[in-house]
Order: sequence, then C-alpha cells, then structure tokens
Amino acid sequence: MISITRLNGKEMLVNAELIEFIESTPDTIITTSSGKKVIVRDSVEEVVRKVVEYRRLCFPEKRYKPLTEQEIQLYNKNVE
Repeated sequence: MISITRLNGKEMLVNAELIEFIESTPDTIITTSSGKKVIVRDSVEEVVRKVVEYRRLCFPEKRYKPLTEQEIQLYNKNVE
C-alpha cells in the first residue's frame, strides 16, 4: 500500500499492485484495475516514486538490469 493525499487533504492508502493508470489532467487521477478512480494532490511523479519504493521494499532481492541487445531482439521478434 502507498499513502496518497486526496484533494480534500485527507490521506488514504491505495494498493499499489492494483494501479492501472496514472493521469495528469491537470489533477492527478489514479485508476485501479477495478475501474475505480481517485483524484489526488500528489503529482504523477510522486505516485510513481511511491510505487517504486513500495516494490523495492516488497522485493529487495530483485535486481533490475537493463535488457541485453539479444533480449531486445528476441522480444521484438515475438511481438511481430
């Protein structure tokens, strides 16, 4: 869960695993996979940072590395 601030100033927790979209219109709107939308004071960048921090806490053993050229070519071949 990540903590976000609603427009009325109240904090709430959102399940970061269920976030499907984050939009800036100019308010930040979080859409979950269930279709619920929440308008928040936090910027898109702040929400993304909080999600990344949450994922790093949940999966500390993961070491994300850039894709190799061979992996990119394999991916592109499978997408076509």
